[in-house]
Amino acid sequence: MTFDALWSQLADVGRARSGGYRRFAWTPVDATLREWFAATARGLGLDVVRDRAGNLWAWWGSPDAEGPGIAVGSHLDSVPDGGAYDGPLGVVSALAAVSALRSRGYRPARPVGVVCFADEEGARFGIACAGSRLLTGALDADRARGLRDEHGTTMAEALAAAGVEPRHVGRDDEALRRVGVFVELHVEQGRGLVQRGAAVGVGSAIWPHGRWRLDLPGRADHAGTTALIDRLDPMLDLARLITGAREAAHRHGALATVGKVRVQPGGVNAVPSHVTAWLDARAPAEAAVRAVLADLGDLPAPVEESWTPRTPFDASLGAEVCALLGGVPVLETGAGHDAGVLATAGVPTSMLFVRNPTGVSHSPHEHADREDCLAGVDALTHVVEHLAGAR
Repeated sequence: MTFDALWSQLADVGRARSGGYRRFAWTPVDATLREWFAATARGLGLDVVRDRAGNLWAWWGSPDAEGPGIAVGSHLDSVPDGGAYDGPLGVVSALAAVSALRSRGYRPARPVGVVCFADEEGARFGIACAGSRLLTGALDADRARGLRDEHGTTMAEALAAAGVEPRHVGRDDEALRRVGVFVELHVEQGRGLVQRGAAVGVGSAIWPHGRWRLDLPGRADHAGTTALIDRLDPMLDLARLITGAREAAHRHGALATVGKVRVQPGGVNAVPSHVTAWLDARAPAEAAVRAVLADLGDLPAPVEESWTPRTPFDASLGAEVCALLGGVPVLETGAGHDAGVLATAGVPTSMLFVRNPTGVSHSPHEHADREDCLAGVDALTHVVEHLAGAR
């Protein structure tokens, strides 16, 4: 199947009123996406298996009988009102690359797999790359099962409702042994390729980044009768957090975002009793991220919910891919990816990025031109053919 045909099949799945997408892990929308992936892969003659973490793998050839293979792919879930390209571009491009190779009569010397990772964005349960982290053991299975979404549903309950046995979730050494090399194609979430005038680039590393929760206590009061001097309003601390993090990030050459806030009790005419805020901070170096946290002053101590150190991809593999594609640009990224989790677990890993004309991502306005998407498919096809060899 062509890229255009595959892409059009996903266009309306999980579409929100904003024009973006709400494709959250282990929901009916997610089930539709996973069913589409499995059916499409089987239609291409691939064998589909699910690992212990719920990730889907579609294999061309047998990595158990023939040895570790070349895996490509990404994820299908989204952030709230996210764009169409973050994740699905990698999955669709991988399937399109396999389809193109099979239509030419190509026979790989090594198995080729397409993966659809589960819960990469962490939009529902708060842990990014949950599927790949569970697969590699970077996320403790008991902790994962106990995570709750905003409605109080645990991940264990969500998994069970989706037909995945929660007790079996965890590190899967058998699935990992099947992967000799992993290459993830992804839309660039910035303007690096625009500035370099290139449709496709190779990733070299992921910046260190983390997420922290801050609990800001207050005292509930009536908005119309309580004097300002008598209020204990946690929204003032929230304001200090937002502006302070922004100023600290500017000082230290980092990025800092307060993108999620929970206000209790949430009444328009009530002084809040409590505010919970989540801070995301990233930078090229860990010291800069830590400096942002240190500069938050006398606010309550942030509670670390996730931390990812600087993650370099396999340098020799990256150089090989770059040379194969004619010396395309090499760039780092501040965005986390399943590729980074696999790289940390010791899997030789590389990434391909496809140009994003505006750099906008995690937004309904996220975009990649069709010609650049096709250039990405062509690049990925060459990479798979080169790394898998031919019989």
